[in-house]
Amino acid sequence: MDRNNLQRQVAYTRRSLFDQGYLDDQFIQLEDLQDDANPNFVEEIVTLFYSDSSRLIHSIEQALENRPLDFGRLDNYMHQFKGSCSSIGAKKVKSECTQFREYCNAENAEGCTRTFQQVKQELAILRRKLEAYFQLARQAGGAQAG
Repeated sequence: MDRNNLQRQVAYTRRSLFDQGYLDDQFIQLEDLQDDANPNFVEEIVTLFYSDSSRLIHSIEQALENRPLDFGRLDNYMHQFKGSCSSIGAKKVKSECTQFREYCNAENAEGCTRTFQQVKQELAILRRKLEAYFQLARQAGGAQAG
């Protein structure tokens, strides 16, 4: 595939991430910080987000196994995770985090457990979509014109 087609495909893939509600304007702000001196800035930030989020996800999983549930601790972990999601513009994941925190405030164990599964599912979907997007962007950047 030539460079122009790849670049169109990158633009389409990026736009679909916004249109489908996976990303918000914070992602654009990250892109604005990327330049020739640091051409992989956004991808590096997203990679850091995923390594950081795996630690928080693990902490939440452990807290959900404890009885009785410590809703304050769960809410604190999810507050941290939601902040990380906000920093990269992970709109759908952030929305699930908000729902989880509402269940914490209501001390609804079933709601927390169910919503946490949704958080993890949305996180996995976003990861796959962003990995595909970054791979396509690298191909477009390295493709020969013509």
